[in-house]
Amino acid sequence: MSTGTFAERYAALAEIRAVRPEAVAQAAARRVRRTSPPARLMIVAADHPARGALAAGGDPLAMADRRDLLERICVALSRPGVDGVLGTPDVIEDLLLLGALDGKIVLGSMNRGGLAGAAFEIDDRFTAYDADAIAAAGLDGGKMLLRVDYDDPATARTLEGCARAVSRLAGHRLMAMVEPFVSRRGADGKLVNVLTPEAMTRAVAIASGLGTTSAYTWLKVPVVERMERVMAASTLPAVLLGGEVPADPDAALAAWQQALALPTVRGLVVGRALLYPSDDDVAGAVDAAVSLL
Repeated sequence: MSTGTFAERYAALAEIRAVRPEAVAQAAARRVRRTSPPARLMIVAADHPARGALAAGGDPLAMADRRDLLERICVALSRPGVDGVLGTPDVIEDLLLLGALDGKIVLGSMNRGGLAGAAFEIDDRFTAYDADAIAAAGLDGGKMLLRVDYDDPATARTLEGCARAVSRLAGHRLMAMVEPFVSRRGADGKLVNVLTPEAMTRAVAIASGLGTTSAYTWLKVPVVERMERVMAASTLPAVLLGGEVPADPDAALAAWQQALALPTVRGLVVGRALLYPSDDDVAGAVDAAVSLL
């Protein structure tokens, strides 16, 4: 379904979903995979909705409109220099049916059980892709979020789940992208990530040792102060995450550019900051980010 306008292709999705569920596997089998990995990665992240994290900028439900989200992703994927996308099965399969993933790197998001704001948020179980499903669908790797809360015993289950996923992805010779944080609950009970250099250094060290091998492990990290100290904690390749829509896009670009000069930093994996920029110019935001690579 790669021909026609976006509106025409989107209109066909509901019908295909209802009467031809086998079309998903057929689209995955037809997908033209990228044969050579790029020296630098530019990946669009779109796995937020499955965690119930729908806010972007000042709109608490920005990512809840699936047609709008998919159109933004398709615009981003069409820009020169964009290598691929990261998403949960529902989003990836919509994009497959839209014909938007040929020649792209596709990463499946794996653990989305730690719903945003939930009492059990730190118990981040694997409720989306697993390693076997990623391999069977012809995807290029899997991504997992690892939040380590030293005061919450449920952290141990998430650690174990991530270690198992790293090992199983490596068994398929597929990338395991780990996004680590040290996290804690504030006075209001909300789980927050600790973004000090010390905390991120500890998180990088923990994530690097997960699994039976680190041969296929990449890290996904935020830009914090003293990034050179943080990235010195591991030899693993890393990509920078975008986080919330920045109040100052130019400052965010400058911070990414500085971090990209570090030897292990190999690219960007950015979602809301590119898909929902403050000026609503998705193509412009994506092009600005690509220019840093």
